[in-house]
Amino acid sequence: MKIFLAQQNYHIGNFESNTAKIIAAIQEAKAQGGDLIVFSEMSVCGYPARDFVEFKDFIDKCYESIDLIKQHADTIGVFVGSPARNPVREGKDLFNAAFFLYEGKVQAEIHKTLLPTYDVFDEYRYFEPSYDWNIVEFKGKKLAVTICEDIWNLGDNPLYRICPMDKLMEQQPDVMINLSASPFDYTHDEDRKSVIKANVLKYRIPMFYCNAVGSQTEIVFDGASLIFDKDANLCKALPMFAEALECVELNDDGTIDAAIVEPASRVPDKELNPTALEEHLNIAQVHDALIMGIQDYFKKMGFTKAILGSSGGIDSAVVLALACEALGAENVRAVLMPSPYSTSHSVDDAVALSKNLNNAYDIVRIDDVYESFLQTLEPIFHGLPFSLAEENIQSRSRGNLLMAIANKFGYILLNTSNKSELATGYGTLYGDMAGGLGVLGDCYKLQVYALANYINRNREIIPAHIITKAPSAELRPNQKDSDSLPDYSVLDKILYQYIEMRHGPAEIKAQGFDAALVDRTLKMVNNNEYKRNQFCPIIRVSPKAFGVGRRVPIVGKYLN
Repeated sequence: MKIFLAQQNYHIGNFESNTAKIIAAIQEAKAQGGDLIVFSEMSVCGYPARDFVEFKDFIDKCYESIDLIKQHADTIGVFVGSPARNPVREGKDLFNAAFFLYEGKVQAEIHKTLLPTYDVFDEYRYFEPSYDWNIVEFKGKKLAVTICEDIWNLGDNPLYRICPMDKLMEQQPDVMINLSASPFDYTHDEDRKSVIKANVLKYRIPMFYCNAVGSQTEIVFDGASLIFDKDANLCKALPMFAEALECVELNDDGTIDAAIVEPASRVPDKELNPTALEEHLNIAQVHDALIMGIQDYFKKMGFTKAILGSSGGIDSAVVLALACEALGAENVRAVLMPSPYSTSHSVDDAVALSKNLNNAYDIVRIDDVYESFLQTLEPIFHGLPFSLAEENIQSRSRGNLLMAIANKFGYILLNTSNKSELATGYGTLYGDMAGGLGVLGDCYKLQVYALANYINRNREIIPAHIITKAPSAELRPNQKDSDSLPDYSVLDKILYQYIEMRHGPAEIKAQGFDAALVDRTLKMVNNNEYKRNQFCPIIRVSPKAFGVGRRVPIVGKYLN
């Protein structure tokens, strides 16, 4: 049996585009003599559609798309993902489903059992879990079809009483097929392989795993679809962060006619659980995820041009380089806005960066704007010492100027704040926290430096001085980040333990971190949730990003 995996980038709610893309892949698979083609989870409507599925006409359009697609499923079997109505009307109105199309008809409907309610997902809000499990018989093969998490659990989690594959194995299937929409994070590539390997070793039948690719606002799906033979050898790995259509021949004995990419002995045996910030970080994957995040946000929203504030610092430099790579330098505009406290080398560094990238830039001094604010406020501020208020006036002046230019010329403002700053509140609301998309909001400061070095891997794009100089907001004389924050080499490790690892104060202190520093850091994190709650969407690259995947109370009090 010749089986195709169609790894495609869908646009949520864009039924015309999604349907055309699916049909084109079906036609190509038929032209190559394919017997079966598999698409990813919720391929018809895009994933996650969230509250869109609560609209009747949205579900109607899903069914209309399936009606169009099934006309092309004549000589080839097709698995597509879509919401499906619950005809029994007990429980939720919908299932997360895989439709099997063949001979111009819907031949079977498979429903997802294990609905994720963790991190960025809240599927039980919308879907009813499956209550029956049946194989699909097709051309002499018994297909065990599951959807995403239905293979991740393996039945060993007491929260789940039912393991779909255990139920399906009672019917002696020949092959496992999984439609997935599993998002990227920098620990997930090896985890995915280990889980699929565990399934194959447990059930001793091949696995065809089709994952979504593409960015949906915050969430990046990396693709990396996989095909394993019955002995857990990896026989095909589709590319990360790219669309692909690949096929292999499945033999009657469960072997696969394809060269082994990675023998079972080299596939990881268990999921990774990185306990430290430095472990298992593939900076090339993070870079590619951010590029896709920027590209898809602009393309799917109908935007073409970006603007950002270029300060001569590491964060804005990395965002500018990423934006130029993602959108083309001709579509990116940098604005340098020196204040009375900006150093000449910062302006020089920012200019050198834009010349290296060949993007347009402007120098707009804010001295007069800043002074006009001070004069206006002088009757109220009279006699009071310089403080955070004056610092934030500079930052908000820059934010206003950037938004004015963005409005005038149709740009989208890219935010340059990093995760260390967002975690500790080291940023100004409506100033340097303004923007339509947070590019580095899920990258700690040390990871930003790693990205800068990766960007410079072939030639110097980001000037060396930007990377080597001490970071500073330059909002007061001789200011450095270290005046307000612990050293990033220690701070980032504490933040990682608290945010990604979800370790409490006592657990972090037990690792040898200074107790007073832990208390101070966690207090900053907790006290600044109100700022992050007003922040723009952040491209997610870690196992625990700020935004929809981390829900903590703004007014909660977590004692240290």
